[in-house]
Amino acid sequence: MKKIGFLSFGHWSPAPQSGTRSGADALLQSIDLAVAAEELGADGAYFRVHHFARQLGSPFPLLAAAGAKTKRIELGTAVIDMRYENPLYMAEDAGAADLIAGGRLQLGISRGSPEQVIDGWRYFGYVPEEGKSDADMARRHAQIFLDLLRGEGFAQPNPRPMFPNPPGLLRLEPFSAGLRERIWWGAATNATAEWAARLGMNLQSSTLKFDESGEPLHIQQAEQIRAYRAAWKEAGHAREPRVSVSRSIFALVNDMDRAYFGGSEGEDHFGYIEPEKRAVFGRTYAAEPDVLVEQLRQDQAIAEADTLLLTVPNQLGVDYNAHVIEAILKHVAPALGWR
Repeated sequence: MKKIGFLSFGHWSPAPQSGTRSGADALLQSIDLAVAAEELGADGAYFRVHHFARQLGSPFPLLAAAGAKTKRIELGTAVIDMRYENPLYMAEDAGAADLIAGGRLQLGISRGSPEQVIDGWRYFGYVPEEGKSDADMARRHAQIFLDLLRGEGFAQPNPRPMFPNPPGLLRLEPFSAGLRERIWWGAATNATAEWAARLGMNLQSSTLKFDESGEPLHIQQAEQIRAYRAAWKEAGHAREPRVSVSRSIFALVNDMDRAYFGGSEGEDHFGYIEPEKRAVFGRTYAAEPDVLVEQLRQDQAIAEADTLLLTVPNQLGVDYNAHVIEAILKHVAPALGWR
């Protein structure tokens, strides 16, 4: 059995051919797709966060709204760029959204990827400490956030408060018990996956990672997952961790599917998303269901993960994306033992 969800970047464009032409469209359609995915039996609705872009930039209003409209499906991010985040404000927003959703949030965070503007986090008021990098700053923000989610008091109460305080030091409110165990780290390297394991975070591995061996993405990701699990075991955590991988997978079951994705590339490729950092980008899987099943059997990282996130072309509209998800759940997942 494997949890299967979707991952949307929430792209929008005013172009005539786009089915998602505004920020309002992107947000409202994301909620509608979460509702549709739950009705289809999918396990998760995840959203990518990018700032200064025509995408989904503020996750917590979206997660709260989707939480209020659904009952079972997990709601998450993949990922929130921690270079941009105030950990205290984020802890309040996350706690509130998780309580609205009844404890269903699965928050993916990371140090982020290249953005639309140069050092965009500086516009948000964040600057790395002397001698530190923006990645160091993101990891520091993440550790503060994790500490806050433990729910321990840390702030000295006012002796003459406006309202009565509980005894002792105060914590941020609202507090949602259990959210600390539902934080994931989006790791692009083996080393950061091991770091996440030591801190007790679940692992998200995307459709790309920094190239560390020259091998295909699924092999490098499988090695990353095994390194993560070894570090988790060594750290002595009591619970079992969760691991997700993201993939672009399309079952070609009608003429529209073939028109959109019939000519998709079937190979990984290598390139650069940051200067001097070579990355491996995962292939798109697009084939008739029986062929797709055999292709996916060979993906070592999917086999290692307990959760699969299907990247969806959100600008093709809610109905088509619901069809994409349903096709995998109906025609592919059962044959692979995922359902």
